[in-house]
Amino acid sequence: MEEIERKFLVESTDFIKESTVNNRIVQGYLNSNPERTVRVRIKGNKGFLTIKGKGNENGTTRFEWEKEISLSEAEALLQLCESGIIDKIRYEIPLGKHTFEVDVFSGENQGLIIAEVELTSENEFFEQPNWLGKEVTGDKKYYNSHLSEHPFCSWK
Repeated sequence: MEEIERKFLVESTDFIKESTVNNRIVQGYLNSNPERTVRVRIKGNKGFLTIKGKGNENGTTRFEWEKEISLSEAEALLQLCESGIIDKIRYEIPLGKHTFEVDVFSGENQGLIIAEVELTSENEFFEQPNWLGKEVTGDKKYYNSHLSEHPFCSWK
């Protein structure tokens, strides 16, 4: 299955009042190689195992496979992950035909806020909220797998 998404920095927290759902997400990487990342995630009280392939040239499209696993399996697999666990709150904001997922990072990535929107095609039109900042689609330094190895606090 292919995933098509665009990523943006978020400059303010105005989106929070528009949010309909939010969940804490804790995730780690069994393999952070960009050719085939293998991620373990706990979202709320559910576990997930996700494999992502390498992105296309502009970073909007890549293979993604995800399977729900038990919470206890996810907790056990997190213990095997590479160093650099990601901890964030994900807010879901519906706008027009789309839903923006806005991640507010904590821990070593505190201060970073990234919005993603999934599309059905690379050139699909979507409404852009006023809190959306610079587009960072395809910029690998904003990938969670990169943030786990090179946290935001170390960028300055």
